[in-house]
Amino acid sequence: MGHCFQELFMEVTKPSYYDSFRCLASQCPDSCCKEWDVDVDEVSAARYRCLPGELGEALRQNMKQTEYGTQMMAQQGRCPMWRTDGLCRIQAELGEDWLCQVCRAFPRLRHDYGDFLELGLELSCPEAARLILTAPPEPTVTFQTPGGEEPEYDKRTMEVLKASRSWVLTLLDDYPASMALILMLFYSAQTQAALDGGGAPEMDVSAALLTGEMMPDMQETEEFFSFFEHLEILTPRWAALLRQHTVQPLPPQTGAFARYLVERYWLQAISDDDLRGRAKFIVISCLLVGSLPGDYIENAQLYSKEIENDADNVDALLDAAWEEGCFADARLMKMLKQRKERPS
Repeated sequence: MGHCFQELFMEVTKPSYYDSFRCLASQCPDSCCKEWDVDVDEVSAARYRCLPGELGEALRQNMKQTEYGTQMMAQQGRCPMWRTDGLCRIQAELGEDWLCQVCRAFPRLRHDYGDFLELGLELSCPEAARLILTAPPEPTVTFQTPGGEEPEYDKRTMEVLKASRSWVLTLLDDYPASMALILMLFYSAQTQAALDGGGAPEMDVSAALLTGEMMPDMQETEEFFSFFEHLEILTPRWAALLRQHTVQPLPPQTGAFARYLVERYWLQAISDDDLRGRAKFIVISCLLVGSLPGDYIENAQLYSKEIENDADNVDALLDAAWEEGCFADARLMKMLKQRKERPS
């Protein structure tokens, strides 16, 4: 008697703008070939080491073994494979299939949870940033695809995280960003208690907003911004922007920025149950970018390049969200009140 085989399927979710992305190549105002050392996966590294000719020799000379694995080391602030016309030498001479995994995928994100997969775009790419921050708020696209496996995560925890993320995204749709972020701080505390063994999170929106309004006045401290000046800094422009911060109403793109951060980071609390730290990370990031002068989309893209694409900086900010007094809930709420959007 034959065995019955049941094919596994997994749910895939992606933003409505995901398939609209097209690389600007030589027309890009920035470049993923600038400033970074590129991680080269071992399969690609092995191909490059065996490649004959001038290109193979150039690849072997520029690949180095580091504590992070095999990397293509930047020279004078740019990838040695980046041509003067703004195109990649590997892709131009060998085709896209020869790119390493990082270069082939960027700026596409994959969060694989075993039985479901979430796709997204990296804000650190200028064209992706434009799509993320200007696309009209539309429902995500969901479909089934063959594959997947039994998840390793705790199912109750994931249920709480999914439900709470959905509620926070609704807040961002229904309220101005400053109010939605205040509510998110309150709600994340209740959700954290639920994750730690309490009951289901409950939220009295009116009471939370009243509490936020009654927070005592506090002088804004320079420590909030100087914290970022002491992280690893990639570009002189970022260092200059941090010194020029100002108190101003949150720009209209803040809601889209917050939505991107919630969609990207909220479920990652499944790895360590630290939802509160991630919620504060999101609020801090929105306050930071909203306090910088100049073009909001350019500043958000540079924030992502400087903070999100540096694992050490992300870890430092997640730790500081708990430890630094300048990131205490009361101070964050006060900053949000000071940056309340102007009536339209």
